[in-house]
Amino acid sequence: MIPLDTQLLYTALATYIFAALAFFLYFLRPRGYLMRLALGTVVVAFFSHTLLLLLRYLSLDFFPVIDLHHSLLFFAWILIAGFLVITLYYDIPTLGSFITPLATIFLACSASAVTDNSGPIPVALRSLWLPIHSTLAFLGEAGFALAFAVAVMYLIQENQIKRKKWTVFFYQLPSLQTLDDLNYLCLSVGFLFITLGIITGSIWAQQAWGSYWSWDPKETWSLITWLIYAALLHARLASGWRGKRAAIFSIIGFGAVLFTFLGVNLFIPGLHNYDTLISQRP
Repeated sequence: MIPLDTQLLYTALATYIFAALAFFLYFLRPRGYLMRLALGTVVVAFFSHTLLLLLRYLSLDFFPVIDLHHSLLFFAWILIAGFLVITLYYDIPTLGSFITPLATIFLACSASAVTDNSGPIPVALRSLWLPIHSTLAFLGEAGFALAFAVAVMYLIQENQIKRKKWTVFFYQLPSLQTLDDLNYLCLSVGFLFITLGIITGSIWAQQAWGSYWSWDPKETWSLITWLIYAALLHARLASGWRGKRAAIFSIIGFGAVLFTFLGVNLFIPGLHNYDTLISQRP
């Protein structure tokens, strides 16, 4: 018999795929019923996704984010949660055409990276700081992922206006002003949470390893990512950077986020590597 958590994982994945297709059809052929179908399907998938996370949390003796599978699972969940929150305040259903496929990719990668986490975890990870630091960091990265999607939408719309090519994208995408404002909001929220994530991570590191900062590759690249977004937000506020330049740097910044989140953990040895965390178990 297939375990319940596996059923929930593949149910959420299949439903997200269906939602992504529904959003794509709505993008090409805007109809009210397609929008309702897409949003409703996302909600159903998010519900299954939430049940899966709760089940994993209750069945394990730790907050499940110490391996690649659960990190991707949690990140995809926060990304969809952020999209649903934005949907409550902004009438931009086409944002789902960009966010849902992105979350689906992360969830699909999570499904292909399942590992055995039945054993105990290192003493350093048995801390309340694990859920606090991880949640704040993932909230920041999700904010930057949303800013990335909005930036891509901005560049598509800006290119159409510049070339005076009125395709389906022009009529389905919001105004440049709306996209620029939303990009700034996502950047600001993401920067706030990633800053809190770095601070709580430093406090936790001092308690676990006796040092607030050890220049571990993950820490170093987190700082690099923070500096990129700090520079972008400073340029927006002090130098009036808006529009296309801000969108391009939002995309560049998200590249740094992906490398910090995945590349460093997988390819550069350090204290934060997933394999290292698992192998440290007694």
